[in-house]
Amino acid sequence: MSKKILAVDDSVSIRKSISFILGQEGYEIVEAVDGVDGLAKAKADKFNLVITDINMPNMDGIELTKNLRATEGYKFTPIIALTTENQASKMDEGKAAGATGWIVKPFTSEKLIAVVKKIIG
Repeated sequence: MSKKILAVDDSVSIRKSISFILGQEGYEIVEAVDGVDGLAKAKADKFNLVITDINMPNMDGIELTKNLRATEGYKFTPIIALTTENQASKMDEGKAAGATGWIVKPFTSEKLIAVVKKIIG
């Protein structure tokens, strides 16, 4: 059975590239347009991994991470934060919220696949 990944990003191109890259590797990807959408989809289904952008409208990735950590079934689910900021403060905020790991955009498909495989196999 394929592992399910929730990809949350307000950029269509980023969502599509995550879906394409990880879909090629046999993962099942569900896309969400922002944190509000992502949280609703996470509550309606069960994911093995959540990949979220940090800067998004309505609910950013840090709020989403905090909300997921408080949601039943997501206390230990790996959450990877995607961001263009290589600012330590954002990383610290993400880690404090409960993010498992970090990928700085732009990322290569190899980098994304390597991180996902390392985390969920």
